Amino acid sequence: MEKKTKKIYLLAAILFILSFFLPNASLANGDSYEVSSAVLNIRSEPSNDASLVGQFTKGDKVNAFDEQHGWVQTYYGGEPVWVAKHHLISTGDSSQEAAPAAEETVNEEPAAEPAVNSSGSVTVSADSIYVRSGPSTSDIIISYAYQGDSFDVNAASGDWIEISLGNGETGWIASWLTTDGSSNEEATENTAPTVEAAQTQSSSSGSLSGHTIVIDPGHGGKDPGAIGLNNIYEKDVVTSTADYVVQQLEEAGANVIVTRNGDYFVSLDERARISNSYNTDAFISLHYDSFSAVPVSGVTTYYNSDSDTALASSLNSTLSSTVSLPSRGTQQAGYKVLENTNAPSVLIELGYITNPHDLTVVQTGDYQSSVARAITNGLINHLN
Repeated sequence: MEKKTKKIYLLAAILFILSFFLPNASLANGDSYEVSSAVLNIRSEPSNDASLVGQFTKGDKVNAFDEQHGWVQTYYGGEPVWVAKHHLISTGDSSQEAAPAAEETVNEEPAAEPAVNSSGSVTVSADSIYVRSGPSTSDIIISYAYQGDSFDVNAASGDWIEISLGNGETGWIASWLTTDGSSNEEATENTAPTVEAAQTQSSSSGSLSGHTIVIDPGHGGKDPGAIGLNNIYEKDVVTSTADYVVQQLEEAGANVIVTRNGDYFVSLDERARISNSYNTDAFISLHYDSFSAVPVSGVTTYYNSDSDTALASSLNSTLSSTVSLPSRGTQQAGYKVLENTNAPSVLIELGYITNPHDLTVVQTGDYQSSVARAITNGLINHLN
């Protein structure tokens, strides 16, 4: 009886040990990636709202065994976790070789369709962009496109363009990462209304390639920031909003630095130091406001000095024309984090979490995505 008991314990121990090694072994046939951003959040589920369970750093290797809507599943501490795919680079080949179908179809398209159709054409201006299944960053990535690639335009939805792919399929790309591809006056005349409608707020080439942007999610850790209705913490809403902003800025080609990538405290001096340690083109601190008078509502863009006014004006313009909450304009204020930052800087209060209407709106993915789009377009207009 004693020997039988020992065998049972031994078998249980072996199974316990294998539970940590077998999942990793099963990844041998999966795709292998390398983390490209300074810090990559690891989440329990494929969502920006899921709980944060850890972080990878630049250069870490990630083996993928599942993928959903732009998220990759891997293992961390023996447990299945999720990371955003747009922070990963395939280690098997170069970025262009990792998506041969996209390159092949784009190269074949001009030969098959040499003429500009009635909706015109666009050319990719960023180094590389995603082609998605629908007109938003939450839609599935179905392919890739690279600088100089041209596509026929089928339709436009907000800031997104539906394009024809060479294999007979269609996809959606961010219009602010393209330029009008018309090659003659007649084509330009026919194309302008459609393409310009899609390229809302972007008067430039639409690329942030070569620019370094610091995103500063306010508060964190022991500092919850404002406490809104239903005990909602400002730091939590800011964190999810920052994820959207970082994603769209990176899709526009920007080098994005984030002052905090999780729920931990970072001093104001440290936030400024992080920005000052880079050749930063713009520093943007994200916040949500509170006020004892419930009816107060809207978005306010604060700046510190005259050197910040152009950036503040550009961001205020795109925010006021993009997000659903009213604009309260730009205001000068002596916030310490702005005073100590060398680069042009702003602090944006994106709504009042003490206002029932504002709180309902700002917690939605649609609003946070529109904030990201407005900030991206405002930076494109300002920096170009």
